[in-house]
Amino acid sequence: MNLFTKLQQRAADNKPIRIGLIGAGKFGSMYLAQIPKTPGVHLVAIADLSPAAARTNLARVGWNPALTQAESAQAAIKTGATWITDDWNAVVTHPLIDIIVECTGNPVAAVEHCLQAFAHGKHVVNVTVEADAFCGPLLARKAAEAGVVYSMAFGDQPALICDLVDWARTCGFPVVAAGRGHKWLPHFSESTPDTVWANYGLTPEQAERGGLNPKMFNSFLDGSKPSIESTAVANATGLSVPSNGLLYPPASVEDIPYVTRPISEGGVLERKGMVEVISSLEANGRKIPYDIRMGVWVTVEAETDYIKNCFEEYNAHTDPSGRYFTLYKRWHLIGLEVGVSVASVALRGEPTGVATCWNADVVATAKRDLKPGDMLDGEGGYTVWGKLLPAETSMKMGGLPLGLAHNVKVIRPVKKGQSLSWADVAMDMSTPAYKVRHEMETMFSPAMKKAA
Repeated sequence: MNLFTKLQQRAADNKPIRIGLIGAGKFGSMYLAQIPKTPGVHLVAIADLSPAAARTNLARVGWNPALTQAESAQAAIKTGATWITDDWNAVVTHPLIDIIVECTGNPVAAVEHCLQAFAHGKHVVNVTVEADAFCGPLLARKAAEAGVVYSMAFGDQPALICDLVDWARTCGFPVVAAGRGHKWLPHFSESTPDTVWANYGLTPEQAERGGLNPKMFNSFLDGSKPSIESTAVANATGLSVPSNGLLYPPASVEDIPYVTRPISEGGVLERKGMVEVISSLEANGRKIPYDIRMGVWVTVEAETDYIKNCFEEYNAHTDPSGRYFTLYKRWHLIGLEVGVSVASVALRGEPTGVATCWNADVVATAKRDLKPGDMLDGEGGYTVWGKLLPAETSMKMGGLPLGLAHNVKVIRPVKKGQSLSWADVAMDMSTPAYKVRHEMETMFSPAMKKAA
């Protein structure tokens, strides 16, 4: 890794990477906290629906208010300050900004932001993985056609998992399974913003101190975010997904190589080469010691006796057969690590994870019985959670992607636990996000794959 050396050189040459940030919420604020400590970068502009809230978050992470008084992007470039605006379009179209970091968390808006950035020659680091989950393969293709780089955000678990998968394959190991950890019990799929903090393990006071959004954090707890992130990983790495949703096998770090084996060998996988999420809770709710809740992992296989013996000789912890080994990172630091993506994209022209195929999808699934007239409120809300399914299964059922299940009216009764289809809702087909999704379904459908 020599990104830091390259950043230092950009600083010495007075040619910083010029960044535009869209969305200065929790994730964006964590990145903001690191920018003053990183050489060779200049945050030219922040676009946020509430500039006042953005300034509050800047103060929270320790920015000098004098550095945020620029009246335009041009003025910011001249003075080294940062322009704060509510006009995202002015940021993504400015000719002197190199990279857009999309941090809104709104998948419909994020798609529009990405497409406009591509059209104006901007690279994009997309923190809003919800957008990547429902149309990432097409966003990646459109970025390539525009001659720019589209990337997942390092620090978020999908990019870290992709990094581990890349490590494994570059070393010559076949990937048996890869994924993240999560605190999971089946009834969490019914969780709402009203119940999130007790189940998540935070007090309301801790949540308020951190400026944490209950709906966003509930999207982690109710299984939506693990499904979204597993979808992004599958589409970026080519790994397959479980046929009927994530299984969340409980396991300590030591037990991951035991459970992430095929069923035929004592594990839980339908086959080798899959994504999965490991639970930090036993089925009875008991907390597992030395868990992987906040981390990521990859399980690889020793295909020869020689490699198996090397595992043993170097005291690698494996399953009882000695063939399956898991490498892991027990924590991820979210927005504090996004600088790796910015540097990789700008200095190497390489994404830190990007969709290469359409293997997986996240389908909106009812948290309760829904009736005509109900309004869906997207991931982490009161009405639906996201279920991971193979893309082919989603296509056959006409599955409604979770990323488009925002402010959408239900027009047919839907039972609790039932995945919704396009026919169950009145969808606005005029939005850029819907059009991109429809285009992706046409381009990446199983029928098109077979024709190719």
